[in-house]
Amino acid sequence: MSSQPQATPTASAGWKSILKRAWPSIRVLLSIALLWKATSGIDWQSLLSSEIQMQPIWFLAALGCMALAFMFGGYRWALFMQSVSFPKRPLSYIGLYFAGGLINQGLPSTLGGDSYRAIAATHLSHAGGYTHIKELDSELHHPINLEHSAPKLRLSFAMVLVDRLVGLAGNNLLGGIGLVFGGATLAAWGPSLGYLVIAIMVFAAIVTALALAWGSTQLLLKKLLERLQMPNAILGIRFAFSWPNNIAQGICGIGIHFLTILTLLCCLKAYGVNAPIQSLMIGLPALSLLLMLPISISGWGLREATLSSVLALWGVNPSLTVLASISYGAISVISVLPGAYFLFKRK
Repeated sequence: MSSQPQATPTASAGWKSILKRAWPSIRVLLSIALLWKATSGIDWQSLLSSEIQMQPIWFLAALGCMALAFMFGGYRWALFMQSVSFPKRPLSYIGLYFAGGLINQGLPSTLGGDSYRAIAATHLSHAGGYTHIKELDSELHHPINLEHSAPKLRLSFAMVLVDRLVGLAGNNLLGGIGLVFGGATLAAWGPSLGYLVIAIMVFAAIVTALALAWGSTQLLLKKLLERLQMPNAILGIRFAFSWPNNIAQGICGIGIHFLTILTLLCCLKAYGVNAPIQSLMIGLPALSLLLMLPISISGWGLREATLSSVLALWGVNPSLTVLASISYGAISVISVLPGAYFLFKRK
């Protein structure tokens, strides 16, 4: 009786390794394909002959808004790190935040920006430099197994995760508000969906705050964190999600994402487009959720295709939306260029 051949663990691991190495190239190809799709319908000759009333000053305003978004985001992360006894060096954390943002723009690295700042922050000294440089280089250039990593490194990754969750909450709340005020343009149920999104986020915040205030759940969480050898993480979790800190964190998260919306608004105004703010409050938060899928390099192509489709519902010329979106991407890259200094600082 013959048996069917089965893939060996070695063969499976080999395919995974090949896919992991090829995935950055696949993402580049997908970005190019999506960008081509978004720009293929543009009649460039008609667009250039239409005498677009460009106002370059809006590009400077867009750059200022994006830079502020990164600075405030970096400072928020600094507060999380300092709450769990990491060095009180807010400017250093802001610099690492910019460096992580630069990596996320598509630098040739297999290490994500979030991982970079989590690892680098673990070696940050009270003087603002780095400790254990050889160990830092090894961690940056080799896969990290958090299960067998030092507790301090796990704690750093935990605070990056907390920072991401707070940012996600702000993004979703802003998108919900946009749906309430402009969702009717999408569909009759658009505003109802907005109220639902806001209700879900508020309910999650209330449940989390109650869990952190209730003795039994506090004890369970402390035991879990002690088992993971990072008991200090409870301080950062409370700072982010307990009452009334969660109100301030929600407002901060909404504000940071609103700055990115103002960046796109300024890019549109630079091409003479007056897009309704609620359309951007719907399109950009939805795009942020799509960008969690690793299918393009820093959203290139996916951003242009998504925004041109969404803003067309408000009568915005798709061709101008694509131009504004490309400008938005370029400004995003320019705004995080200061992160290059922090990337090479440890060299």
